[in-house]
Amino acid sequence: MNDVLPAQQALWRYFEETVAAVVSSYGYRQIRTPVLEQTGLFLRGIGEVTDIVEKEMYSFTDALNGEQLSLRPESTAGVVRAVIEHHLLREGPQRLWYQGPMFRHERPQRGRYRQFHQVGLEALGLEGPDIDAELILLCGRLWDELGLQNIQLEINSLGQPEERRLHRQALIAYFESHAAQLDDDAQRRLHTNPLRILDSKNPAMQALIEAAPRLDAFLGETSSRHFEGLQTHLRRRGQAFRINPRLVRGLDYYNLTVFEWIASHEDKAALTICGGGRYDGLIETLGGKPAPGCGFAIGVERVLDLLEAHLPAQPSICDVYLVHQAHGSELVAMDLAEQLRDHGLDVILHCGGGSFKAQFRRADASGASYAVVLGDEEINQGQASIKALRDPEQTQARVAIAEVAKHILEKGYGVEH
Repeated sequence: MNDVLPAQQALWRYFEETVAAVVSSYGYRQIRTPVLEQTGLFLRGIGEVTDIVEKEMYSFTDALNGEQLSLRPESTAGVVRAVIEHHLLREGPQRLWYQGPMFRHERPQRGRYRQFHQVGLEALGLEGPDIDAELILLCGRLWDELGLQNIQLEINSLGQPEERRLHRQALIAYFESHAAQLDDDAQRRLHTNPLRILDSKNPAMQALIEAAPRLDAFLGETSSRHFEGLQTHLRRRGQAFRINPRLVRGLDYYNLTVFEWIASHEDKAALTICGGGRYDGLIETLGGKPAPGCGFAIGVERVLDLLEAHLPAQPSICDVYLVHQAHGSELVAMDLAEQLRDHGLDVILHCGGGSFKAQFRRADASGASYAVVLGDEEINQGQASIKALRDPEQTQARVAIAEVAKHILEKGYGVEH
């Protein structure tokens, strides 16, 4: 688990504000659910033989009442629980989004932490490939808004439970006939979750996996038509994609459409930054009336890692840095700082003394557009000096203290107000 330090906040805020604007443009409303849920929710929703439940969940017994609780490893199950509990589908289909921390006991590495953050969307009560396509297109729009490039979309269909059952039987028979080539992880999954063997990254098993029975050979007419409908929507909008018949998701609740967005970078390995799909049986599994669902989750830290190159090396943390070093200037400086804030400016008031030279160093490091200076001469004349720190063509000005905010806003040296 890691800290997010103040110097990183500009990047986080840029990402979060961009997400909020894009999802709002599609009519999605935010929902906030607890980070703690009953463990049984994830056993039913995610699946007892998934890696998350078997090896990664932080679960414990509440010493106060004996309840079995878990820190949420993902949010779809919690969102669906909330929708059922509060009868939200009685109001009609729901387009919901969330953001926040998740928890999995994984091997920490760059972009993957044991407390990590996700942004996710869930569209509930809507069937048909159009909503699947909308979610994918929303993702594509988000990448464009963030300025990300080299993000590839992969899609697949997992069909329906009966089709997966037949495929599962064929997979087990195939891998049993090649048992000597299976690694320990594949041996463990063979009779519990053989579909996950297809997602193995073990180089020694890739030829074996490539020759395994494909799910698309078991898809019925309805599943095939749904998948073809999704492709039609994406092609109509010019959204490039690659069909990956080996694409599976690590959670048991998916059916029909599954997709991943994969980022490739010249100095980084290809990385999945977003994954999702359809989960039409989950609401009923968790105790609600049968209703379709579809969604995705974005790994925030992974996206921020890609975004770092787009942020200025020295992001601004204020509009104005207020420098002062006159006898009794603290009161005047405090009044002026509050006056500037009343006009919508972000102000750092220098505190703790120090020379003008030292204060200007701090002003420059703050990324402020201006330094506003109150010295003996300025205060005696009821004035303040205004120095543009980012625009060398602007000359230093001296104005009445009451006119400082007006002067700054009129000149607008890069201030976004």
